[in-house]
Amino acid sequence: MLPQLLTYLLTYIKYQDQIIRTLLTLLIGKSMFDKPSERPPVNKPYRKLQVDDLPIIETPEKLNYKLLLQEYLEAKGKPLKPVKRHSKSTTSIPSSMKCPKCGAPSEYLYANNGAKGQYRCKVCSCLFSNKNRYLKEAILKCPHCSKTLEKIKERKDFDIFKCKNNDCSYYQKKLNGLSKKEKQQFKDDPQAFKMRYIFRQFRFDYQPLAKKSPKKPKVDLSRLYVSPHTLGLILTYHVNYGLSARKTAAIMKDIHGVSISHQSILNYENSVALTVKPYVDHYPYELSDQFCGDETYIRVNGRWHYLFFFFDAVKKVILSYPVSPNRDTLSAIKAIDEVLHKLRETPQDLTFVVDGNPIYLLAQHFFAQQDISFDVKQVIGLTNEDPVSKEYRPLKQIVERLNRTFKGNYRSTHGFGSEQGSVSYVTLFVAYFNFLRPHAKLEGKVPVIIPELRDLPHMPARWAKLIELSQEYIIEQQTA
Repeated sequence: MLPQLLTYLLTYIKYQDQIIRTLLTLLIGKSMFDKPSERPPVNKPYRKLQVDDLPIIETPEKLNYKLLLQEYLEAKGKPLKPVKRHSKSTTSIPSSMKCPKCGAPSEYLYANNGAKGQYRCKVCSCLFSNKNRYLKEAILKCPHCSKTLEKIKERKDFDIFKCKNNDCSYYQKKLNGLSKKEKQQFKDDPQAFKMRYIFRQFRFDYQPLAKKSPKKPKVDLSRLYVSPHTLGLILTYHVNYGLSARKTAAIMKDIHGVSISHQSILNYENSVALTVKPYVDHYPYELSDQFCGDETYIRVNGRWHYLFFFFDAVKKVILSYPVSPNRDTLSAIKAIDEVLHKLRETPQDLTFVVDGNPIYLLAQHFFAQQDISFDVKQVIGLTNEDPVSKEYRPLKQIVERLNRTFKGNYRSTHGFGSEQGSVSYVTLFVAYFNFLRPHAKLEGKVPVIIPELRDLPHMPARWAKLIELSQEYIIEQQTA
């Protein structure tokens, strides 16, 4: 009896399901229950971000009206008189207005076209308005036709300038390179094609990118209940061998008889990271001239974040390691900025090898606006389709191996519960990688040899000594 009842119920449920599907199809015109594989795929082409060359930057000429008045006096033998106003004139010059080119006060200014907003300076003959080019710090010109660029959009972190000259060689070359079919598409949908020169001028303030002082940790290392050796053991298991906080707590209990919670281990991790970070970031590294960078994924608060690694491919030293919720231009700028802070002087032929992400080219443009120049070599894809990829792929593979090494240690954590936790773990990994981890390519030596750590008998002692050196560095900086 029971098997027959189950068969009836299943048949009845399937019948109801078919009725519901039919009614929904009649109401909305298509089935909501189609399998994804049965739906036609959305194939809308999009225009990839392209980064053009830097523009011509022209600084407007600035003059001093007092010197010009003195020159006029010497040349003419009489002073240049201020503008004589007509009593019936309806156009007034604000007393606060000055010539943007020479700085002449309002007495030497007059309305050039009545009340239409154009003014002329009697001292330097400059024509100007509220949108005059002399009010700008610099004039951006197209590198292909030397015409002034026009600002077309304002984004969160940058302004977009475009060359609108139809005779520009850049535009003409793009236009002539279109096929007959592409020309028709361009006529129907011009936004799908990048035809004109575009430049992005960033509004990031350069000063906030400098290093910040460390935050006060939750746990004062000087008041720990555990010994320095025990703390070194915890860091060895947790960082060197990539054990999770819970597994580290278990191994400390099961093998060493030390009862400690996993949350205490995370607190120790945070405190040690804040202590060693200034030492890691400001150590006087001996660097080569081969730098490569890449970003990898980490999980923070259940969401994907990005870890930007920049690496000295010869010395095997991690130079930059910011964690960001976004893979954007500002994150790339911060990552490169950390590398530049570690260079005693910027080499003439400074080059960074990265992947095809255009954020690194945009970062290059930002630093060029700060008079910091370097080259960016982009290795595209997995095969050597171009000469640059063929030449620089070995450097790109080096930083990819670094990513795999980090992932091997990070995997057991299954992500982080906070941004501070992710930054703390990455900081300790970098300290371990640079100062404590032997490298096969360096004949089993650590990348950065610190004399005080060289002869210590085991890893817990080296961790304890590294923390001590970091504390001494902080005290020296505070008393300097």
